[in-house]
Amino acid sequence: MRAWLAAAFLAAASQRALAADAASLWPKLQPIYVDLHAHPELSYQETATAAKLAGALKALGFEVTTGVGKTGVVGVLKNGAGPTVMLRTELDALPVEEKTGLPYASKVTAKNASGDTVSVMHACGHDVHMTAWLGAAMLLAGDRASWHGTLVMVGQPAEEVGFGARGMLDDGLLTRFPRPDVAIALHDTEMLAAGTIGVRPGPVFASADSIDIVIHGRGGHGGRPQLTIDPIVIGAKIVLSLQTLVSRETDPFDPAVVTVGAFHAGTRPNIIPDSALLQLTVRAYSGAVRERLLSGIRRIAKGEAEAANAPQAPDVTASSVAAVTVNDPALVARLETALRRELGDARVVEQIRVMASEDFCEYARDGIPIVTMQLGATTPATLAKAKAEGTALPSLHSSLFAPDAQPTITTGIEALVAAAKGVFGH
Repeated sequence: MRAWLAAAFLAAASQRALAADAASLWPKLQPIYVDLHAHPELSYQETATAAKLAGALKALGFEVTTGVGKTGVVGVLKNGAGPTVMLRTELDALPVEEKTGLPYASKVTAKNASGDTVSVMHACGHDVHMTAWLGAAMLLAGDRASWHGTLVMVGQPAEEVGFGARGMLDDGLLTRFPRPDVAIALHDTEMLAAGTIGVRPGPVFASADSIDIVIHGRGGHGGRPQLTIDPIVIGAKIVLSLQTLVSRETDPFDPAVVTVGAFHAGTRPNIIPDSALLQLTVRAYSGAVRERLLSGIRRIAKGEAEAANAPQAPDVTASSVAAVTVNDPALVARLETALRRELGDARVVEQIRVMASEDFCEYARDGIPIVTMQLGATTPATLAKAKAEGTALPSLHSSLFAPDAQPTITTGIEALVAAAKGVFGH
């Protein structure tokens, strides 16, 4: 009994110490967060963001390399013999016009890859991630006596378009720098309360594929449809038939999504066009379900075109955005022990699986055990009220997404430090 009480006392003291250390950084981190939030940059345009992170790491004593995978940042801090731990954050923002009403709301516009002027916002919380990541770097760099090994801080570009991780890997991330034994990240969510961290083994983010279907018809006058083969009607039938891939061909216990996000066709009400374009996103949690969905999309598109006597089969082009992100079970077990010890049982919850995707999976595909944790971002009272009323909160990618900044960021710092030390040992 005495041993148990002593262990509990030490654990409580450790929790208070880490929480106090993270909280003490807020006066320094708050202006950094506001600056990052107010000045977002699109994928592969994150030059100012990267410079800010690189400068902060250099000031902490890291060996810093910029321009990795175009605009990525890598900071290395060697601290004796031991494991190599990689902590990764994302740099990029989204083409979304911010409508949060925050005093530091983004008013930034930029040219996208197509040359169009778009509004830009950190609608996915990457500004939260970067700030927590910097805070973790500050605590770990300032307390080198408590851990031994090599810390690799990775600021990754272009996560939102799915190319950033692979770009850094192709640019020698695992060969130019110490190869990590593990890679750890976190992602905020409106579905958990600020102050909590979620973790679970196995799949946590879905695979994502983008599909373009070009339907070929025979155009003509809208008043003489009998002389045409209408690609819009064919497209409408394809859209409806695609729903059966999930509702009638997929086991209800296998997560799957087929969404038609865009339907482009025609120029005037009285002209039936020669072609139509459907654009889809496909999400799954297993390779078998993914392949079955992709095969079914091709089958349905071809079948509906044949049924309408189309002059040729549709062109179906698939491009993979991300594979399934799978948290390494052994690493999860190790990190969960560390998280519960440092944050307390009440603040460590089960991660909620989502059908969004993450290119963090790319590091696992190159043989690195990975874990991405889920960071609560909603005021507890707000979350409780929404659950009681059955209402939806502004989610990631929403123009209204506004995390509860201070407790979200300080919890992120605690989680990253606890996770890193859980691997380093201390």
